[in-house]
Amino acid sequence: MDKGNPPVENWLNLDEIEELATKTVSKKAWAYYYSASDDKISKRINTEAFRSIQLRPKVFVDCTRCDLSTNLLGNPVSIPIYVSPAAMARLGHPAGEAGIAEACRSFGAMQIISNVASMTPEQIVAGATEGQVFGWQLYVQADRTKSERMLARIHKPKAIKFIALTLDSPVSGKREDDQRHGNVNNSMTASSSEDGGYEHSENDSGKLLNLTDDEVFVGMDPTLTWSETLAWLAKHTTLPIVLKGVQTHEDAYIATKYRDQVKGIILSNHGGRSLDTAPPAVHTLLEIRKYCPEVFDCLDVWVDGGIKRGTDVVKALCLGARGVGIGRAALWGLGAGGVAGVKRTLEILSEETKTCMRLLGVEHVRDLGPQHINTRLLERQIYDGPAALDRDQIHSRSRL
Repeated sequence: MDKGNPPVENWLNLDEIEELATKTVSKKAWAYYYSASDDKISKRINTEAFRSIQLRPKVFVDCTRCDLSTNLLGNPVSIPIYVSPAAMARLGHPAGEAGIAEACRSFGAMQIISNVASMTPEQIVAGATEGQVFGWQLYVQADRTKSERMLARIHKPKAIKFIALTLDSPVSGKREDDQRHGNVNNSMTASSSEDGGYEHSENDSGKLLNLTDDEVFVGMDPTLTWSETLAWLAKHTTLPIVLKGVQTHEDAYIATKYRDQVKGIILSNHGGRSLDTAPPAVHTLLEIRKYCPEVFDCLDVWVDGGIKRGTDVVKALCLGARGVGIGRAALWGLGAGGVAGVKRTLEILSEETKTCMRLLGVEHVRDLGPQHINTRLLERQIYDGPAALDRDQIHSRSRL
């Protein structure tokens, strides 16, 4: 625990934890974690969208018990809340991503390891217990051999169960807070290799890199397409693929056409860090429910971005999400109080989720559904937009 902060058991909500972390971490770390692209509109709407949904409690229901357990890609987890790929955790606390993994272990929560983590995958999963679930985030590099070596490497730890192919940031968004306080990419603490950037060396324990602005994104492959990239991945991994960064119902529908390989999608605008004014995940959830609800039967649908309360978690689950991710919240918890801070973050969200479910009259996560929410205000914003494409038109895009 960082000196000067109140005991973790006195922390009451995620906004309070962010405030404590802001006072604790360096300016550079704060800017990297807090920043979002341009005017931060998507970052703000990510949270506001959940506030626009009303809950519909049912009364005269025995609410003694509440079970948060579920499964993600068929892997049992104790809570539907997972940690999204959040980069550079050691900027906020020496425990880094391994500390987040320790906290997740305590709650039976899943963690997706960032491709730009500040620790090696081996270090992060070293303390994994039987059944603990990790995913690996993949940014495909222009030099495909680098990505191929990493894919071969992350097959070794049994705890890594899937690949989260990130598609929403082929280039970096303009994050002015980050630029103003000295872009962290200029002096990030990361595990490096002779191949540079964000490919980790087996023996690294956290070297100081000297990178140009957005070095990670400079090395990204801008040529990714549905057919070519997934075919390439099939040659180098047998792990299930989750597509991270889906932001329209059209793309969600196309993903179902590749479900032999693609087992899930993450509705995400990268925490508002890429394209400002891109839609929040909850908008895309509503689009899918209206235009192509069969997506929920074909794929695991997860969401991230803007989760601040257990009520937000429940609303996402009611709309069809199976998993709900937090990114910045885990970093703020780590920055404010190390491993104990991340545990407190997960504890608060879990308890708030249970309280919400009990007050709705729902015992199991699987029983949450649209009948428990009112989305009329959001529907007015979304369904007055472009008409849904014809299915043949949508599928033809996958050949591009």
